[in-house]
Amino acid sequence: MFDIGFWELLLIAIVGLLVLGPERLPSAIRGFQRTLSSIKQYSQKVQNELDHELRIKELHEHLRQAESQDLENLSPELQRSLVELRSAAEEVQRPYSKPDSEPKEKPGTDVGKGNE
Repeated sequence: MFDIGFWELLLIAIVGLLVLGPERLPSAIRGFQRTLSSIKQYSQKVQNELDHELRIKELHEHLRQAESQDLENLSPELQRSLVELRSAAEEVQRPYSKPDSEPKEKPGTDVGKGNE
């Protein structure tokens, strides 16, 4: 990743040992590892988000092509993209849709009715 050889790592370890001392060096190494790990996780999240956005953009372009052509005379690739886009739209709308059966009574309205 950084193209550091064995001798460079050894030199860094010796300098770290001299500067930080034997008591603080292990905790400094652990802190550096945690920071490096969080940076890697963040970059992976950003990369996944960018891939997702690029895929959505590609699906939108295929949808525009499908709309410009006759929907029945599409290439198989465009038909797959259209099905994918419709399923993705359904997944996005599903959490926001209202439930089919509404509760008849609001919770907490019958509290205290039987105690009188």
